[in-house]
Amino acid sequence: MTASGTAIKHNIDNTPLQEHVENLKRLCRQLLEPLRIRFGVIRVTSGYRCPRLNEAVGGVKNSQHIDGEAADIHITGAEEGKKKMAFIKKNLDYGQALLEHRRNGAWWIHLSLPRRGQQ
Repeated sequence: MTASGTAIKHNIDNTPLQEHVENLKRLCRQLLEPLRIRFGVIRVTSGYRCPRLNEAVGGVKNSQHIDGEAADIHITGAEEGKKKMAFIKKNLDYGQALLEHRRNGAWWIHLSLPRRGQQ
């Protein structure tokens, strides 16, 4: 949830504060673990990002990744994404669930779980 090739490349310390760790744990328990149980291995491509790392990867300034409230999970394409999105929408309490892709063929689901009262 904190590993980053970009952080390594740019020598960025991406160590979260304890409050971010607690948010990451909640995100894992409430969103990622139910997905893992239902679909098997989940590959997180982006979890926590300190502000400097978020800027380096081109993230928006108010990204929930900065607070440890969001994760991006790799998917193989639209079909897998639609299945996982249907499960998420039907079974999970989330802030954002976005099926995203780039023209280079990369697909992912961005999931967020904001602090209580912000869903």
